[in-house]
Amino acid sequence: MSVRERGRRALERLVAASAVERALISLASLVLAVAIGTVIILVAGRMTTCDAAAFVLTHPTSVGVPGLFRVGIPELFRMGFCHDPVTVFDRLFLGALADPLSPGWDPLDGQIAVTLRETTVLVFTGLSVALAFRAGIFNIGTQGQMVVGALATALVVLWVAPLVSGVVGAVLLVPFGLLVGAAFGGFYGAIPGALKAYADANEVITTIMLNFIATGVVLFLVSEVFKDPASQANQTVPLPDDALFPPVLFGGRFGFSVLALVFALAAVLALAYLLSRTSFGYDIRTSGVQPQAAEYGGVDARRTIVASMTLSGALGGLAGAVYVLMILGNFETGVPAYGFDGITVAILAGNNPLGVPFAALLFGVLKSGTTVVQFATDVPPQLVGVLRGLIILFVAMPEFFRMLGRRVVPPERGRPTEPGTAATDGGRFRGDDARSADGEQVRGGGGDAVDGPGRDPGGGRE
Repeated sequence: MSVRERGRRALERLVAASAVERALISLASLVLAVAIGTVIILVAGRMTTCDAAAFVLTHPTSVGVPGLFRVGIPELFRMGFCHDPVTVFDRLFLGALADPLSPGWDPLDGQIAVTLRETTVLVFTGLSVALAFRAGIFNIGTQGQMVVGALATALVVLWVAPLVSGVVGAVLLVPFGLLVGAAFGGFYGAIPGALKAYADANEVITTIMLNFIATGVVLFLVSEVFKDPASQANQTVPLPDDALFPPVLFGGRFGFSVLALVFALAAVLALAYLLSRTSFGYDIRTSGVQPQAAEYGGVDARRTIVASMTLSGALGGLAGAVYVLMILGNFETGVPAYGFDGITVAILAGNNPLGVPFAALLFGVLKSGTTVVQFATDVPPQLVGVLRGLIILFVAMPEFFRMLGRRVVPPERGRPTEPGTAATDGGRFRGDDARSADGEQVRGGGGDAVDGPGRDPGGGRE
């Protein structure tokens, strides 16, 4: 068997992997990333000068003959290193969770609040990218949609806040701010969607360019038009406390609210329901797996593209609204790259909304743990960034190759024994179901035509 054929068979097995198998692959990738990271830390520790070694490799005492390995190559095993890999990874993972294995662990510790704060924003950006990917659209513009939603939230809520106050303001302003962020983010996401649907413009190029446009325009507006005159930084006037997410359980100084996390989890369930139980979700899934067959079955491809990108942008705008109403309390230029991190979160989750919170939590732990490592050790920040990138790369790569494999391996090769995953013939699904973009089944109605919710057997809408 040739190397190419072996690679293809391995790719077919990866495409057909179950959820449990994919979880085990991700876990093995994490272990491998930690092992390689350990080597990198030790090598960096040998290149660094320190007064006392933080980590020393020793050999076990030989049986009955102490000092047997005192000469020669085994001297390597008594080397000292300036960086301790055990401490680094302990602080990176357990430090982000406030040392849950320690006797006096406090689940309301501030470091946990920081971890959950990062996780909450990443849930929204991950959902934004995952939805677009499920529709077969590569939305690289979540960062720009988040920035637009964030600025719009800050400005509109700041304008409306004087009209309401007290208990009424606390009840109305936060939902209103979320609605504003979703509306402006959705509008900004609809632009590349319309360009793709009606002008056949490549969405990767348009979304990337719109990211730059959003960043530049927002920088000008905040620095020249809406700048807080009392601040040297490029930021807007702070919002009143009534317009912010109320801190629950954790103190306000950590920039986290449990209510925002609950809202993010509600968005996860809502999107999962939308994709699996509604006619619009069916349109998205079938468009992502077989666009031509979906259009033959009655799906309006152009409308689905625009609607998918609008909803994807709205989720990105919600991330910006949460960033303003929970973390900052105003808008500042230099928004962190949550949108780009959302791409990796979506890939790691397999574009499944129910997997996004777990992938976002891993990223939240890594982001929060990075600061812990920098304060608890003398490891350079650049090295910590390398370790974090290494973990993300190794954990996300199997799912990334699985996504690519679906475009290379025909569906019937991915699951050869399953009668419901047959290929297409003349733009029609054969069998009872097909595979959606994340590997789950898309109902095919048991016949040749795509027969989903809201469609008659002939392909028309009821």
